[in-house]
Amino acid sequence: MQQIPVYVFTGFLDSGKTKFIQETFEDPRFNAGERTLLLAFEEGEEEYDFSTYPHQNVFLEVLDQATVTTKELAALAKKHKVERVVAELNGMQQIGDLYMRFPEEWVVAQEVMFADSTTFQAYNANMRNLMMDKMVGAQMIVFNRMEKGADVMPFHKIARAANRRVDILYDYTDGTTQFDEIEDPLPFDINAPVIQVKDEDFAIWYRDVSEEPQKYDGKTVRFKAQVAMLKRDKDNMFAPGRFVMTCCVDDIQFCGIPCRYAGSKTLESRSWVMVTAKISAEKHRLYKGDIGPVLTALSVEKNAVPANPDVAEF
Repeated sequence: MQQIPVYVFTGFLDSGKTKFIQETFEDPRFNAGERTLLLAFEEGEEEYDFSTYPHQNVFLEVLDQATVTTKELAALAKKHKVERVVAELNGMQQIGDLYMRFPEEWVVAQEVMFADSTTFQAYNANMRNLMMDKMVGAQMIVFNRMEKGADVMPFHKIARAANRRVDILYDYTDGTTQFDEIEDPLPFDINAPVIQVKDEDFAIWYRDVSEEPQKYDGKTVRFKAQVAMLKRDKDNMFAPGRFVMTCCVDDIQFCGIPCRYAGSKTLESRSWVMVTAKISAEKHRLYKGDIGPVLTALSVEKNAVPANPDVAEF
């Protein structure tokens, strides 16, 4: 089965998605006449001008993101014999819901989010669930309509809180652009003999070790966590972790890491412990074939009530 790459552009209405896609098609490095299915799930004021680039092999289809089916998408790809797909998504719809309906051979090659800097912070305050939905999976976030000299730190903090590895581009009103080069130091020292993770930093550490387990391979960590027992690994193993909220109450989930511990049967589920463990990057069934962090306990101290037992936040 031949895979079809999908280039996804997200953001709210009039955030600059159509303009960017238009300019991308005008770039011969991207568009040399490849057969492209252009899916418009949102219609703003800006329209595509097909006369400005090799357009004979670009096939525009306007669809309803909430109701489109896998069968319809597959039929369009077959009808136009496409080599790739470019999709402009509806900002008021969840991305994951659409991805679940992509045909099996469709593979997301890149996801870029666009945000109007003049409305971004208000949207984030009032529609955080939808904003996080766009930011967490993006490879790049473009903040456009930025005034030259504006303070970019508030935008940087929100974007990196949602996605620590995302690239950020500021598009200024004077026509210039600039990539975000602000360094984000971790709130703990990963080169210390023992990495001390504070209660309030657990979510950041969990995300970082999950995204880059090789970076932590062979290191020792110490943190407070709740005990969770693994269904399949009942003997000599448990999963210390905490409940973490990504963007709203509905998204709270337990984030634990498999940990080898000979005394696991003596632990009580949901009790608090202080774990000191060696980290290794290896495969485990929780990671569905991928490599992830696995702990080997050096010590597990019971009754380690944290200073902040509430839900941690990314």
